[in-house]
Amino acid sequence: MGTFTVNIQVGDEQGQTFEEVEALVDSGATFTVIPASTLRRLGVEPRRRVPFRLANDEVEQRDVGVAVVRFDGHESITSVVFGEEGTVLLGALTMEDMLLAIDVINKRLVPVEALMVPYGVSSAIS
Repeated sequence: MGTFTVNIQVGDEQGQTFEEVEALVDSGATFTVIPASTLRRLGVEPRRRVPFRLANDEVEQRDVGVAVVRFDGHESITSVVFGEEGTVLLGALTMEDMLLAIDVINKRLVPVEALMVPYGVSSAIS
């Protein structure tokens, strides 16, 4: 697929304080990952610990909190992982919640329609 980055804003759960960060778009990451120091500075608190399988196949426990993520007019209240310094990933759940998909040819995020029913079922309902 190739990789690319986008500038996103991450903020506290109330949406009052934001910081802009450059994030690697990563459809393979479930959650968005933001450096722990940034989240703490914004007042985001850990709510739970979650086991994550890493690329090297190890499993690691990480804190997860809730923050607001903004990109190009789209916004989501989403789960964020307290990550290491220098690690910023825009994960699949946040992109889906903001109704964004990856355009792999042009290496950008594009808006998509929300679906109410599984594909192919709508004709059976009518």
